[in-house]
Amino acid sequence: MIKNSSKAINLENKYGAHNYHPLPVVLSKGEGIYVWDVEGKKYFDFLSAYSAVNQGHCHPKIINSLIEQSKILTLTSRAFYNDVLGEYEEYVTKYFNYDKVLPMNTGVEGGETANKLARKWGYLIKGIEENKAKIIFANGNFWGRTLAAISSSNDPLSYKDFGPFMPGYELVPYNDLNSLEEAFQDSNVCAFMVEPIQGEAGVVVPDEGYLAGVKKLCSQYNVLFMADEVQTGIARTGKMLATDYEDARPDVLILGKALSGGVLPVSAVLADDEIMMCIKPGEHGSTYGGNPLACAVAKTALKVIKDENLEENAMLMGNYFRKKMNDLAKESDLVNLIRGKGLLNALVINDSEDSSTGWDICLKMKEKGLIAKPTHGNIIRFAPPLVINKKEIDESCQIIRDCILNF
Repeated sequence: MIKNSSKAINLENKYGAHNYHPLPVVLSKGEGIYVWDVEGKKYFDFLSAYSAVNQGHCHPKIINSLIEQSKILTLTSRAFYNDVLGEYEEYVTKYFNYDKVLPMNTGVEGGETANKLARKWGYLIKGIEENKAKIIFANGNFWGRTLAAISSSNDPLSYKDFGPFMPGYELVPYNDLNSLEEAFQDSNVCAFMVEPIQGEAGVVVPDEGYLAGVKKLCSQYNVLFMADEVQTGIARTGKMLATDYEDARPDVLILGKALSGGVLPVSAVLADDEIMMCIKPGEHGSTYGGNPLACAVAKTALKVIKDENLEENAMLMGNYFRKKMNDLAKESDLVNLIRGKGLLNALVINDSEDSSTGWDICLKMKEKGLIAKPTHGNIIRFAPPLVINKKEIDESCQIIRDCILNF
């Protein structure tokens, strides 16, 4: 077991692809809202693996489900039935109030599934001419790294030198209902896929009424409203789903990350029968999707959210955190603004996007025992596990405050 950070970093640099630029901290243990590095130093985790560990690191109930199911049966593929999938499917569909679920593994697989489902529905139900279906996305979207996902991106870092790209995708400005309605004039549009809050773009919160407006337009023009709640879902924003803030029930709901509590990759696409039953046997699937281990873990992870009132805690602690950060903004010209909902928040630094200020502040916070990561050069995302309490918010905010005021 490695006990030296430099050794671990050197091994990754030598033998691993250089497709990430991690903060220079080597973690070896996690519990609740805390993580420890290989030298034994303790940190507040304010990233939560991009909101995958909403329930806290290594939640004992989730880990116990993992261990117990792993002793019995872990994988059958979907060539056969198993005795865990059906119970999980019943639980998750009733939990989110949909007719059907299609289980997958990673968040981007959830997005791909939703895209295929939308196109299939477009041809079979809406009557779009074959190979003419279009899906609309919002500028600033991020839903993964596959060719389909980057085909919908307007970020050169995601798409440069990876073409040619997927046809049938169009972009409109985020938080702009007029542009969306204009795009919907094309009868070949089958779906609009959008994040209720754009995470990777820097926790961009749309105007109140935007999501309800999206839902209304989609209904009016017979277009599927597909909500990418991979990062915002599972209580992260203070509601079970970020779309719950408005009258904006998605036609297709995409979940991932915290669906497993950060234990293993689990994603899901939920929809009602008219949409979901467009896909027939042999047309879509995954070897690992719906495996018994994932189903047991996901069911427990969702139970923990409700049993521990994490939705309510995210709302209360998020409001308290933003109040503390707004107080800090009054003291420092370095802080431009704080934005977010629940415990998905971002501090916007008074500097340019291509500056290193966000990174440098994160390095200072790491030294003081809090880890977070910038998204763009001048935005720092703060998203601790939802189990955090008021005392821990106070302690972590003091670290953030010290680093900002002494920068």
